[in-house]
Amino acid sequence: MPPLQVPSVEYSSISPVLVVLGLAFVGILVEAFTAASTRRTLQPVLAFLGFLVAFIAVVLLHARRATLVAGALAIDGPTLFLEGTILLFALLAVLLVAERRLDSTGGAIVAQASVTPGAAGSNALQTSQDVQTEVYPLMAFSVSGMLMFVQSNNLLVMFVALEILSLPLYLLAGLARRRRLLSQEAALKYFLLGAFSSAFFLYGLAMIYGYASTVNLGGIATAASAVGKNDTYLYFGIGLLAVGFFFKIGAAPFHSWTPDVYQGSPTPITAFMAAGTKVAAFGGLLRVFYVAFGGLRWDWRPIVWAVAILTMVVGAVLALTQRDIKRMLAYSAIAHAGFLLVGLAGTNTDGLSGSMFYLVTYGFTTIAAFGVVSLVRTSDGEASDLSQWQGLGRTSPLLAGIFAFLLLALAGIPLTSGFTGKFAVFQAAIAGNAAGLVVIALVCSAIAAFFYVRVIVLMFFSNPPADGPVVVTRPTLTYATVGVGTLLTLLLGVAPQPLLDLASHAAASGFVR
Repeated sequence: MPPLQVPSVEYSSISPVLVVLGLAFVGILVEAFTAASTRRTLQPVLAFLGFLVAFIAVVLLHARRATLVAGALAIDGPTLFLEGTILLFALLAVLLVAERRLDSTGGAIVAQASVTPGAAGSNALQTSQDVQTEVYPLMAFSVSGMLMFVQSNNLLVMFVALEILSLPLYLLAGLARRRRLLSQEAALKYFLLGAFSSAFFLYGLAMIYGYASTVNLGGIATAASAVGKNDTYLYFGIGLLAVGFFFKIGAAPFHSWTPDVYQGSPTPITAFMAAGTKVAAFGGLLRVFYVAFGGLRWDWRPIVWAVAILTMVVGAVLALTQRDIKRMLAYSAIAHAGFLLVGLAGTNTDGLSGSMFYLVTYGFTTIAAFGVVSLVRTSDGEASDLSQWQGLGRTSPLLAGIFAFLLLALAGIPLTSGFTGKFAVFQAAIAGNAAGLVVIALVCSAIAAFFYVRVIVLMFFSNPPADGPVVVTRPTLTYATVGVGTLLTLLLGVAPQPLLDLASHAAASGFVR
């Protein structure tokens, strides 16, 4: 019997994932063997430095193209672009999570997650200076899953990465310091619906394996190009895999988890999920549909059209009815998922580069917007109801002006990154003979602009209530995050060419098989 051959691994090529995984395990050791006061200081510093080192590793790999571990992992231009994007968002998310000066409490993260809401001592924990520092290794595990997800060249490895990125998020969603029942409800809904989506993905994987006798994306593409095979397993597999991906990106009709989870999660975690998870999910979606099913684009393209239209309409229309600011931004995220699918419907290289550019612009704007939400507070915590934002432009004109600019960017107004991102994906869709889809996207963009402008009108053209919210002026880390996100939103609107060139170069190099 021949000896077992273990695939060789070039560790430098997967160094970003290894660095983040190492960070997660170091974080666990810090939790186990250090005092609480030490953990509160050490964990955010370790997380920030770890993500920074991983980002530097991605930059050093900029020219690398290879498949690793018997073709299970792939390093190429789109992979490195998306990995760098995820790590930048993780850096900003760490700053939001580490902020502990929003009010008299220890920040947005719960002091002790194991205490049942309403139990003895639960109210005292809301004003405790303690914080559940396990949030940092959980974030590291989730980021490692995101990095692995976008570089997976094998459906089985992709499923494992999906679970690695998802399971920590289910826990993080339930760690809000205030409104504990709402937070725990969000975590439970996210877990149950996420388990269903994972099951769909796994069944799709099994169908594809039954058809192609392989789970490597290149092998699936080769099998799908064969003539005379029974395509039933193939099309069932594509449909089931698509359900798993559409759930993660928050596309309709698989979007129902998004508003509840965004509303109930701690706002820094919501920002992290809204930006990082969308990049990872779209990265995996683009790789699978461009590599494994690229030869079948005329078969799956109508489905993408239908889901994109439904997602844009649902996101834009239902956002009009929302009174909670985080739920409104959640439906905004759903609409943006539809706009991103417009780029995929182009089925060309410009669609790939435009989608990657859009993910960057949307992520920075969204993180900054949720950072602003965390700063506007009442005695019960964040000012969640839109009525509480009335007159903010008169009491805090600078912060209201920043938030108005971010909302205009999400609406796609010129001279913002949102306009450039939409222009990139719409142009790619037109080049891919999807002009009709672009027309629908423009109509939905106009509808979406209404609920963004509604908030701006409330802030600047309404009188502030007597018991209106206050803006916290002390949290340096949150202001730094908002400042970085706002500045990049402006720069990518007035001078987007360097990032557009980078995305185009990454897309032109293509996916390796």
